[in-house]
Amino acid sequence: MRYWLQRLAMVILLLLAVSLITFAAMNVLGDPLFNILGPIAGDTENPENLAKIRAAEAQYYLDRPFPERYVRWLGDFVRGDFGVRFSSDGQPPVTDLINERLPRSLLLMVMAQAIAVAIAIPWGIGAAARSNQLPDKVSTVMSFMLVSLPGFALALVLKYVFAIRLGWFPLAYNAGNPWAERVHAFVLPALTLALPAAAVYQRLLRTDLITTLQEDFILMARAKGVKRRAVLFRHALRPSMFSVITVFGINAGALIGGALIVETIFEIPGLGRAIVEAILREDFPVVLAIVMIVATAFVVLNFLVDLLYTVLDPRVRT
Repeated sequence: MRYWLQRLAMVILLLLAVSLITFAAMNVLGDPLFNILGPIAGDTENPENLAKIRAAEAQYYLDRPFPERYVRWLGDFVRGDFGVRFSSDGQPPVTDLINERLPRSLLLMVMAQAIAVAIAIPWGIGAAARSNQLPDKVSTVMSFMLVSLPGFALALVLKYVFAIRLGWFPLAYNAGNPWAERVHAFVLPALTLALPAAAVYQRLLRTDLITTLQEDFILMARAKGVKRRAVLFRHALRPSMFSVITVFGINAGALIGGALIVETIFEIPGLGRAIVEAILREDFPVVLAIVMIVATAFVVLNFLVDLLYTVLDPRVRT
């Protein structure tokens, strides 16, 4: 119990630090009043414009000290109120944008990780079983090629081959299509994110499996006549998954970064495109909301990875 309380305290402190740093950064970049009202933000001599300036300051708490603004914003965020986007009429709410875009990005992330794991596990087991043989050497070249290939280049290649030339997938995402067709449109973007991740997972799993296969309990299993396939899947795979699980949690953040490019190339209106658009417009409430959602998801996922560690090896809690 003490172990989990310590981990939970670290999660809360980390999220508070991220929120404070992000909120502070958004308050020193640009002029919020100009982003809200436009050129009239500097016209304080006109009584009508001055009234709009005062109203905007009150609505976005710009007339309050920084600590008070931060506490108000954090309290609203915890309650699920992300505020309103920068505009003269204070509309639309950021929550509407999040509710529209988040499911698409979440589906893309889940599909990418599922595809990456589905590819990496049999690929890593096969390479470890034939260590230093021709198949292993070929897989090494393939994995290095996938890791070194820029994400935008891989996205363009996949889109050109499978969407433009072969026509197996649509060129762009259409929110008005039936659910099955929308999922079908996510296959290529998810594959773009999954292939480099699968190459990383495969290299880690291969290395750990080769080490595990030299352990005494594996040699004992072989001496007892246990089949090679059973040795690999029943005895060696589980203790060889720690590195993969660690990188799986960390890689979630990298996938968010890759999604910025992928969502643009495949024209998917997700959180990746939303944060790019918000940064270009200096729409700070949107940027704050998306950054905190991504940070929270990243921290919680790594917390669950720690939990999974204790399932695979209870000694971690000691």
